[in-house]
Amino acid sequence: MALDDAMLHTAADTGATLLRIYSWERPSVSFGRNQRCEGVYSAHRCETLGIPAVRRLTGGRALLHGREVTYCVAAPTRAANTLRGGYDSINAILLDALHRLGVNATVAVPGGRTSSPGLAPCFETPSAGELVVGTQKLVGSAQHREAAAFLQHGSILLDDDQGLLHDLALVALPQVPTPATLRGCLGNVTHDNVADAITDAVRAASRGDMVLSTDGLMADTHVLMAASRYRDPRWTWRR
Repeated sequence: MALDDAMLHTAADTGATLLRIYSWERPSVSFGRNQRCEGVYSAHRCETLGIPAVRRLTGGRALLHGREVTYCVAAPTRAANTLRGGYDSINAILLDALHRLGVNATVAVPGGRTSSPGLAPCFETPSAGELVVGTQKLVGSAQHREAAAFLQHGSILLDDDQGLLHDLALVALPQVPTPATLRGCLGNVTHDNVADAITDAVRAASRGDMVLSTDGLMADTHVLMAASRYRDPRWTWRR
């Protein structure tokens, strides 16, 4: 999360657009920036089950990270003047990547009112513009915008681990329909297969005008400063 945060600041300072694709060492849960966790999720249960918890910079609802491909894009606001414009541009690239893999993914059509960041997990229902296979949500994304730059990151499920969220909750969570997964669609597919497809789709869309490596940010002072916040239980469990 600290590295994603640093990407946002780098995009604001330099005007560059950056892409990061990563995975998780072990199952972890992230909460949306403004999501209520107090009395809903249990820090003790997270610790007991060995599932680290973090609060994201972006909004949205609780998400179990594990067997997935996670992407992050940071860009100057001039690249997309509105939140919807940013979503649409990035989702078009993700859709191209999924099609390159052979996944029959589509963009979810507008339905009911978008869910607030309440008790329901992220993969409860797809919102308009999210990527689905049939009616099943495949990609969960969230975006944060500041004056000079925006950040969008999200999860593309290889397998479905979202049921673990019920084990972390203090209350009964809404039952979530089974989401789509890449292995459910394709069988044997790896993180590297997906990362390569995203990279190819980005290069086709940007004609090379995107930084495909963020290794240089690891020593960035902002990463070290942001890491202390994301590790702080007072931030993770602040509401």
